[in-house]
Amino acid sequence: MSAVANTKAITPPDIRSRKGGTPLVCLTAYTTPVARLVDPHCDVVLVGDSVGMVLHGLPSTLGVTLEMMIMHGKAVRRGLEQALMVVDMPFGSYEESPEQAFRNAARVMAETGCAAVKLEGGAAMADTISFLAGRGVPVMAHVGLTPQAVNAFGGYRLQGRGGDADRIRRDALAVAEAGAFAVVLEKVPEALARGITAEVAIPTIGIGASAACDGQILVVDDMLGLFGDFRPKFVKRYAELGQAAEAAIAAYAQEVRERMFPAAEHVFADPLKGAHATKSGEAA
Repeated sequence: MSAVANTKAITPPDIRSRKGGTPLVCLTAYTTPVARLVDPHCDVVLVGDSVGMVLHGLPSTLGVTLEMMIMHGKAVRRGLEQALMVVDMPFGSYEESPEQAFRNAARVMAETGCAAVKLEGGAAMADTISFLAGRGVPVMAHVGLTPQAVNAFGGYRLQGRGGDADRIRRDALAVAEAGAFAVVLEKVPEALARGITAEVAIPTIGIGASAACDGQILVVDDMLGLFGDFRPKFVKRYAELGQAAEAAIAAYAQEVRERMFPAAEHVFADPLKGAHATKSGEAA
């Protein structure tokens, strides 16, 4: 008996067709509960390699492994019904050759159930993107500030200033021509992001770019105020859940130390004693 696909689920061609339309809503997720929260509101849910910093306390994304991405990808898959799930290819899993990239991308798709992968790099990765797309692996590209190249950039610096703008533009055009269905533009000047969006045929998804992009993405822990190690300029905090959680934990600790918790409503009476008391009363 053949499996029937979930017709409600958003696909890579659906995303590509949204070029110039209603802006795409994209967020990261790394766990099943968060996936369930973002799924009704998002077009794309990215299992980002930012998980290394956000959940594992790593100093950058460079220490993230393929196994980590697969583990978190499986968790997110369990929480999604309609959003397109994309999984980041971690550093070292695709740069060596198109064949290496296909091998690892195929494994990620098979083991997580994702519909697409994302990889960083522009013109230098065009052949790899073409190789993957030609073999049934939808690719979301990522140009501008590419965090896996943080050491080469000398930090998380704005990319595409002045004469460097043409490099970013060429990168975006190259990945679009190679067959990517969308491209993330990270931390580039607003005018450059606006111009690239008008020029490339695929949707642009901005993060520290421009409201003119075809969509926006943020790390969910950043926008919820759960990750406080640093706060990029391009992040808007829609809540301060980290502060609320810390206050709740402090209140719990105080109540435990003062023996206020657990209270009577949080503990269980002995049903046998209660039944014995009732029978004794009836006998009397």
